[in-house]
Amino acid sequence: MNASLKWKNNMVFETHNQKYVSLMDATPDHGGTDQGPSPKELVLNAMMGCTAIDVVSVLTKMRQSIDQFFMEIEAENNLDHPIHFKKVLLKFLITGNILPDKAKKAVESSLTKYCGVNYMISKVATIHYELILNNQTIKLGQAHFADPLK
Repeated sequence: MNASLKWKNNMVFETHNQKYVSLMDATPDHGGTDQGPSPKELVLNAMMGCTAIDVVSVLTKMRQSIDQFFMEIEAENNLDHPIHFKKVLLKFLITGNILPDKAKKAVESSLTKYCGVNYMISKVATIHYELILNNQTIKLGQAHFADPLK
């Protein structure tokens, strides 16, 4: 895996991953011009994307019928440098003909074993989650990854 980054102007940077081009910018209070998400916002997107791919893949393999899959994420930063996430809440909002135990297993397997992005972030922040299936909260939990080096 590799990527490249090119400075465009001010605090705007263009990133290249495979054949995809994205813009990244700092917030206006850090000299940015709102031309793209900030690096930390992109990390939030990566956290959601990684676990979403896992959960949809697992539910599909379990032959569960997903009508809609939506996620939200909230992060709280520490106050000292280097400023980083100290607490994150992932919200899974799923509808469909899905058994609650299957939905719980899919989310738990992502946040205990499969999602490498959330594994990395879990080393500096606590990751909590809420699983809402068919408009009903069925699970509140915290990511607990097994250490692959042990």
